[in-house]
Amino acid sequence: MKKEFAVIGLGRFGGSICKELMELGMEVMVIDKNEERVNEYANIVSHAVVGNSVDENVLKSLGIRNFEHVIVAIGDDIQASILTTLILKEMGVNNITVKAQNDYHEKVLKKIGADSIIHPERDMGKRIAHNIVSNNVLDYLELSDEHSIVEIKASSRLAGRTMVDLDIRARYGITIVAIKRENDIIVSPQANEPIEQNDILIVIGADSDINRFEKKVMS
Repeated sequence: MKKEFAVIGLGRFGGSICKELMELGMEVMVIDKNEERVNEYANIVSHAVVGNSVDENVLKSLGIRNFEHVIVAIGDDIQASILTTLILKEMGVNNITVKAQNDYHEKVLKKIGADSIIHPERDMGKRIAHNIVSNNVLDYLELSDEHSIVEIKASSRLAGRTMVDLDIRARYGITIVAIKRENDIIVSPQANEPIEQNDILIVIGADSDINRFEKKVMS
């Protein structure tokens, strides 16, 4: 059964989410007060509406409460983002994801009950920074202010060595949760699993420990 999503705001972020959700076979309704933007997506999504999301009557008329997930992707108007989120919460929408412009915006969204808050520009900036600082870091996902999951390409120094040899958890305080090897993924690799050159190690831990591991072992 297809899930139903509503995306409010059709800037680059909202538009990108719409396209991906449709690619995944979901039902998607989009709402934006800019008619030109709405027309651009009218033939892509399930339903496209020109409307002002800070008008509660508009949202009620669209049956927004019946959608499983609403994404507030308003990018250029913090007040509209906050008011829209507040209206959605008061209407009883179960899952609300909101794009935050800054830390102050995030604090307000948390107080009014947004279920998930994302900083796409900040998060992408962090990922790019990690990628360009180290040739071995392929991807980076922040879990909290101090912990992350990182994809690290194994160097020739690790080839043939096992988790037991490296004693990674004890020495560095991090965990290799999986190894990507060509088209295979080894989940929770055994302690005696040898690492091959060009394996991609999926590592979880504190940022400081991951950085220490990457500098001492991977370089």
